[in-house]
Amino acid sequence: MTAYYKRIRIFFDKIKTYLEKNSFPEYTIFSFYAILIGAAAGLSAVLFHLSIEFFNKIFFNQTKDGLYFLGTAAVIILPAIGMFIQSLMIKLAPEISKSRGVLEIIKSVALKGGLIPFKTTLFHFLAPVICIGSGGTVGPEGPAAQLGGGVASKITTIFKFSDQRRKIFTAAGSGAAIAAIFNTPLGGVFFALEIILLNDFHAATFSALILSSVTASAISRIFLGNITVFSFSTPVIGSYAHFYLFILLGLLTGIISAIFFKYNEFTSNYFKNKLGKLFPQWLLMVVVGLLVGVSGFFYHDIFGIGYNAINNILSNSTTWQVVAVLFILKFILVPLVLSSGGFGGTFAPALFLGACIGFLFSYFVTIVTGIPTDPTTYILVGMGASLAGINSIPITAILMIFEMSRDYSIMLPLMLGVIVSSTIVQIINKGTVHQKLLEKQGFHISSGRETNVLKSIYVDEIMHSDIVTLNANAHLNLVVSKLMESPYHKIYTVDDDGNLVGVISETEIRPLITDYESLKNALIANDIAKNKVYKIRSDKDLDYALKLLSKQDIEELPVVSTTDDRKIIGTISRNDILAAYNRESIRFNLAEGLSKEINTLDETHISKIADGYSIVEKKPLKNIVGKNLSELRFRNKFGLEILMIKKSSEFFSENKKDNELVMPGPDYKIEENDILVLFGTDENIEKIKEW
Repeated sequence: MTAYYKRIRIFFDKIKTYLEKNSFPEYTIFSFYAILIGAAAGLSAVLFHLSIEFFNKIFFNQTKDGLYFLGTAAVIILPAIGMFIQSLMIKLAPEISKSRGVLEIIKSVALKGGLIPFKTTLFHFLAPVICIGSGGTVGPEGPAAQLGGGVASKITTIFKFSDQRRKIFTAAGSGAAIAAIFNTPLGGVFFALEIILLNDFHAATFSALILSSVTASAISRIFLGNITVFSFSTPVIGSYAHFYLFILLGLLTGIISAIFFKYNEFTSNYFKNKLGKLFPQWLLMVVVGLLVGVSGFFYHDIFGIGYNAINNILSNSTTWQVVAVLFILKFILVPLVLSSGGFGGTFAPALFLGACIGFLFSYFVTIVTGIPTDPTTYILVGMGASLAGINSIPITAILMIFEMSRDYSIMLPLMLGVIVSSTIVQIINKGTVHQKLLEKQGFHISSGRETNVLKSIYVDEIMHSDIVTLNANAHLNLVVSKLMESPYHKIYTVDDDGNLVGVISETEIRPLITDYESLKNALIANDIAKNKVYKIRSDKDLDYALKLLSKQDIEELPVVSTTDDRKIIGTISRNDILAAYNRESIRFNLAEGLSKEINTLDETHISKIADGYSIVEKKPLKNIVGKNLSELRFRNKFGLEILMIKKSSEFFSENKKDNELVMPGPDYKIEENDILVLFGTDENIEKIKEW
C-alpha cells in the first residue's frame, strides 16, 4: 500500500510540476484543480450510491433469503444486523467513529485547515453504506458530503496545497458530492457556502464551488442517468389570493422542524447520559434496529432513504392515513437511529417529513375550507421548508427544490415557505442547527478568517499603558489641561483609592467652553464625567473587544485588571484593533506565500526572511502539548508567531515522512508529533535555540 501511495504522489507531483513549468495563468491552474476535485467527489458519490444499492441487495435479497425460515418477518432482523455490524465498527475504531457528518467538515475547514485523515473518510464511507443498505431510515447526503470533503482533502494534501487553498477545495468537494447525489449543481454550491464555509464568501471560493459542483453533477449524470431524484406532475400554484397558505405551511413546518431538533437533542442526551450507562451500545443499537425492522414490516416505505416513498406521495398514490403514520414513524425513528450510534444524515429524512407535511396540509385545507390546492405544489414547498428548517440551509433548500422541479413558477411559494420555516427555527433555537450542535461540543466557530485572526490576539498584547487619569474631585481647569495633553482625547476619572469611576471626552467639555471662566473653579471632574463606563478585561480577545465597541457605538475602551475590574491599566481603541488585524493578516499572507519554502525547511537551519527576521522549525515542548493556542499565549511568552504547523501524512495514517502544512486557528491543540514553524526576530529565535 505504501508503494502504491508513493506512485500516486509521484503522479500528482508530475501534474503539479507540469502546470508550474508551463506558466499557465493562476486562474487556469485553479480551475483545473477545481474540476479535478469535482470529478473525484462526483465519482466518490456515484460509488457511494452504488455501494448502498449493492448492500441493499445483500441484505434484502441474499440475507433475507438466508432467513427463509422466518418467512416475511425476516425483514425485521435486517436493520438489527446492520446496526450490530456498525456497533462492531465503533468498537474497533471509537475515535474515528466520533468524527461523523457535516459537523466534522465544518470543524475541519474552520479549525484544521481542511485537513481530514483518509482513514476517517474510508470509515465514514463504509459505515453509512451498511446502515442505509440494511434499511436504516436515514439519509446518505451528510455522509456523502463528508466523503466528498475527505477525498478533496486527500488530493490537496498530495498536491501539497497551502492551508487556505485546501480549505476551499475541501468545502468544494463536500458541495460537489451533494450536487452529484441530488443532481443539483447550484444546490451543491450553496450547501458548501451556507454550511461548510459558514457564509464566508470570496470570488475565488465561489469559482471553485461552481466548477466542482458542475463537474460532479455531470459525472453523476453520466453514470446514474440524467434524471432527478423525484418525479412529479407540473406544479399548479393556484390563485395569488391563497398565497397566505404557503406562509401557514412554512409556519407549521418551522414549528415541527424545531420540535424535531429538540427531540433529536433529547434522544442524544438520553442515550449518552442514561441508557448508555445501563446497557452496552451494541444492545441499544440492535434494539433500535429491531424497532426499524418492525416498522418496516408493516410500512415498507420506512426502510432506507425513503425516496420511493416520497415519489409515491408526489404521485398521490398513498392515502392520508398512511402518510400520517409514515410521518410519525420517520419523526420518531431517525433520531433514535442516529443517537444510538447509527451512521447517516438528516437531509433525506427532512425531505420525507416535509413531503408528508405538505401532503397532509394540502389535503386538510381542501377538505376543511374547500379551497382547491395542488398536492404536488404543497409537497414540494413542504420539502423545501422542512429541509431548510431541520438543516438551517434556506438558500440551498430553495435552489435544490427549484432545480428538481425545473419550474420557475414555484419559486415564490417556495421562498415564502422556506424563509418562514427557517426563521421560526432560528427564533426558537436562538441560532442555526449546526451552530447549536457545535456549541454543544464546545466549539464556538464564527464565519471568516477575520474572526479567527481577532480571536488569536488579546487585549493586553496591544493596549496602550500610557493612560491619563485624574482624581474625580479635580477642578475643571485641571480637567481641560489634562485632556489637551492626552494623545487619545479622553481621560478617566478615579476615586481616592485609584478605582475607575468615570470618563471625560471632548464631547463633555465642548458645551462648557462659552462659560469656562465662571465654571472652571465651580465644577469638578465628577460633575461632568460619564459615570457609566464600558470597560474590558485585559485577558479578552480582540474579537470580543470589537463586538463590544460596535455594540456600544464607541471608539475606545478602558482596560481593567483581571484581578480587580476597578483598576484601569490601559486603553484600547477601534483603530488599535484594525492595526493589529492588518499586522496579523500580513502573517497569514506571508505563510501562504512561503508555504512551498516552509515545506522544505528542516530543524537543522534557520531561514532568513528579512533583515533581523527569520523562520525556524521546532518540536513543541512537553508542557505545551495538548493545549490550544488561545491558552498558550505563545506571542506573549516567546515573542514569536506560530506561522504554520507541520504534520506528517500518508494515505491511511498520520505517521509518515511527507509533511502537511496547517495554518492553525486559536482553537488548535498542539499535538506531540507536530512541528512548529516559528517566525520572529533573530533575537527571539536565538532565545529558543536550546529547546
